[in-house]
Amino acid sequence: MSGRRLASGGLIDRTRPLSFSFDGRRYNGFAGDTLASALLANGVAVVGRSFKYHRPRGLMAAGVEEPNALVQLIDGARTAPNPRATEIELYPDLIARAVNCWPSARHDLGAVAGLVKRFIPAGFYYKTLMWPDWRWFEPFIRRAAGLGKPTDQPDPDRYETRFAHCDVLVVGAGPAGLAAAAAASRGGARVILCEQERHLGGRLAWDQAEIGGESGAVWVRRMAQTLAAQAETTVLTRTTAIGYFDHNALALLELVTDRPDDDQSAVRQRLWQVRAKRVILATGALERPLVFPGNDRPGVMLASAVREYLGRFAVRAGDEAVLFTNNDAAYATASALLKAAGRVVAIVDSRRHPSKQITGPLEAKGVAILPGAVVIATRGHPELTAVKVRDSSEVERWLTADLLAVSGGFNPTIHLFRQSGGRLCWDDAQALFKPAVSVQAETSVGAAAGVLTLSAALRDGQEAGVRAAEQTGWPVAESEPPRGADKRREDSLAIEPLWRVAAPGEAFVDFQNDVSTDDIALAVRENFVSVEHLKRYTTLGMAPDQGKTSNVNAIGVVAELTGRSIEETGTTLYRFPFTPVAFGALAGRNRGELFRPVRRLPAHAVHDAAGAVFEEYGGVMRPAYYPRAGETPHQAEQREARAVRECVGLFDASPLGKIEVVGPDAGAFLDRVYANTMSTLKVGKARYGLMLNELGVIIDDGVTLRLSQDRFLVGTTSGAAARIAAWLDEWLQCEWPHLQVLVAPLTSALATLALTGPRARTALERAGCSIDISADAFPHMSWREGVVAAVPARVARVSFTGEVSFEISVPARQATGLWTRLLQAGEPFGVEPVGVDAWMLLRTEKGYFHVGVDTDGTTAPGDVGWGHVLRRKTDFIGRRSLTRPTNLRDDRLQLVGLDPVDGIAGQGFLPIGAHLCSAGSTRASDGYVTSSGFSPTMNRAVALAMVHAGERRIGEILTALAPAGRIRVRIAKFGAFDPSGERLDG
Repeated sequence: MSGRRLASGGLIDRTRPLSFSFDGRRYNGFAGDTLASALLANGVAVVGRSFKYHRPRGLMAAGVEEPNALVQLIDGARTAPNPRATEIELYPDLIARAVNCWPSARHDLGAVAGLVKRFIPAGFYYKTLMWPDWRWFEPFIRRAAGLGKPTDQPDPDRYETRFAHCDVLVVGAGPAGLAAAAAASRGGARVILCEQERHLGGRLAWDQAEIGGESGAVWVRRMAQTLAAQAETTVLTRTTAIGYFDHNALALLELVTDRPDDDQSAVRQRLWQVRAKRVILATGALERPLVFPGNDRPGVMLASAVREYLGRFAVRAGDEAVLFTNNDAAYATASALLKAAGRVVAIVDSRRHPSKQITGPLEAKGVAILPGAVVIATRGHPELTAVKVRDSSEVERWLTADLLAVSGGFNPTIHLFRQSGGRLCWDDAQALFKPAVSVQAETSVGAAAGVLTLSAALRDGQEAGVRAAEQTGWPVAESEPPRGADKRREDSLAIEPLWRVAAPGEAFVDFQNDVSTDDIALAVRENFVSVEHLKRYTTLGMAPDQGKTSNVNAIGVVAELTGRSIEETGTTLYRFPFTPVAFGALAGRNRGELFRPVRRLPAHAVHDAAGAVFEEYGGVMRPAYYPRAGETPHQAEQREARAVRECVGLFDASPLGKIEVVGPDAGAFLDRVYANTMSTLKVGKARYGLMLNELGVIIDDGVTLRLSQDRFLVGTTSGAAARIAAWLDEWLQCEWPHLQVLVAPLTSALATLALTGPRARTALERAGCSIDISADAFPHMSWREGVVAAVPARVARVSFTGEVSFEISVPARQATGLWTRLLQAGEPFGVEPVGVDAWMLLRTEKGYFHVGVDTDGTTAPGDVGWGHVLRRKTDFIGRRSLTRPTNLRDDRLQLVGLDPVDGIAGQGFLPIGAHLCSAGSTRASDGYVTSSGFSPTMNRAVALAMVHAGERRIGEILTALAPAGRIRVRIAKFGAFDPSGERLDG
């Protein structure tokens, strides 16, 4: 290969020369070049190494299908592993190295792997490296795995995500895509057109084509102006559709800027999430190579790529070219090379009778046409110097050449279509898979639909655009579709499939992963005849190009080896993403502090001023404790808990879930989602309830208030507020849409402050309360509305501590003022702000379990003393599962309390998670500690635990296995503090 830059032509900007580095050497290119075109222009033949055998590789393609030219972009924190050189737009001082080689692509010591390739065929890792132990080999295998190396520095670039809706989304701005977008936009439909290249028009921008009497490039410019004039049309260049999901949702990746160094606030890439009423896929087609011995040598390229480098970048890939083809398309490349002053040595055409209409003009220019011939070998070290041809008479000869341009036909780019769920069919006449049945509101057009001629593609695109606009409510007047001048026959490429050349030597199908026809034959002999099994056994199609150049050839080879048809052999699945995507683009702005944003309490500022130590609980930064000078966290927790038991404490419970359920069927709905009945709850009263999933597992608990006959306020745990609101909505929308119910999450709108302790009532009265809060007028498990400290409030008598408690809910903006006034009112009575640590200790003393702490993904109501729910006569979520034998076993883990028999030094307590064992038990563990702490009120450790058959083992002695040693404990009923509940009403 002896690539060179032509003196004129191309879409490059020759007024802007750019310097860059590859494998440690400096080169020059121009703005508008890709790294691949610039390397080719500088005569760089070897651009990479294959993964397995480290064979030298040159450029094969010019776009996303390139399997060989994977590089490492070296740019400090912006270092990027494995981008394709064909997709990297050249920029000043670009530094790149080939991957998977050392010290360079041209001289790679890893090539010694080729010396032992007979011992490491396809699937060797499934049969070897087992003895004496896989772990002996694992470090070496892992060190050899992978290609480029990611940076260990934070990504300095900015990415963003944008959401959009449109009537028609057109993917691909080639001839068919432009025609479709122009037609759909004429009637006023909202249209988005995305194109992965910088320019519109695909090959029309640089190839020789004519449409309606004007050049293709002029027609493209006119279409671009037409689209720009449409107010409802958005054109996105440098934007690749990477995924097609359910309900016509597509992901687009826009490359906004190459080098954001000058403006650190600039967005590097933008991920679009688009929902479209109709989608038109005009994604074009990719040429496939031919499979013959020596087809991986640098200098062997796709014929379409040779033509693209000529027309788009003014780079001739070689001086003396041989073309090897089984269809008409490659002849256009031969003509282009001749126009660029290249020499075409011969066209090796595997068809015995190619059309004279195609061959005649080239024969007239002195090009040798060899019908019925095939290439059987190549020569060169490492780049191509000669091609061995076997003609129709079985005569073999060598032809001198530094470029071999191959064309094995075209594969419609059906990746997005298959991701959408569409089904394919095999077109025998054109030897390609094409869309057959769409399952979403989608239409494939042009080459993506197997329509490979220009006029037919333009007509196909325009008709699809008109139909899409009409189907979305924007009728368009009919017009004559543009006609393109195309010398090829309108019905096909006159292709005769050639899946492999029968000749001695190694013929590669997957160039990056070194999968050859011999590997495929081995897989078939070992009965891996399903294409999905073949893929995994050989790694065929699993390289970064995801089989864009290899899959169909592999299917053809397997079909030949198994005696099946192509259609019977089938295809593998096409998965997201279409091309590799940076993790930063997927994350967008959701990284650092924004990766999992934590919320703050409405009264965060006053807690901070009070010296609170914050920790995250359920996505909210909450005070864990309020230490005084010199206090340890444990000492602060003990002081706060003691204040609640002896006088009064103030706790910020704002994150507790608050969900209004409103409507005529609200009561009936809640009866279905709670394990206990809610419809019988009286207005002004509150009731504790459990929520279960379909398996009968406890997923949340809380207190529900009945605000009016058709209005409830559902309380949830802090961490489940958003999840339960969504869960309720899901049941309403998917299972019971006939119920007249509205679910309205109010958690962030309301702040809740809990005043608790024996002096809570007195402190509340001193703060000023318009409600009669006497024990008789305002009993436990009821609620009232009134004014507290001059703030309209809803007050509920519910308790998480076992003390007299008032949960006061006010608008979130009132939280700071109310907190301050309640502290002032409680000051004479020794009020203390209480953090979550003390709150958890208080509920452990009382024996109140905490969902997700004392329960897990197997805990049913009967395990926590709620077996009575099975006596309900009406159905509820999870009821049927509670009758399964596994939920009726008498040896299930059940919630109990633990009393230490042996003293624990100081204010020690049982470690959470400590396993419990009993003498003579056949179990490895009889249970484990779930909640634990030291009670300053009871002056001993308190704990809750899950113990097998715990309810019937009350009084039994167990041993807790703690890091400090073994501690004997007695199983007790949970609720060590005030078991009679006398303190709840004061």
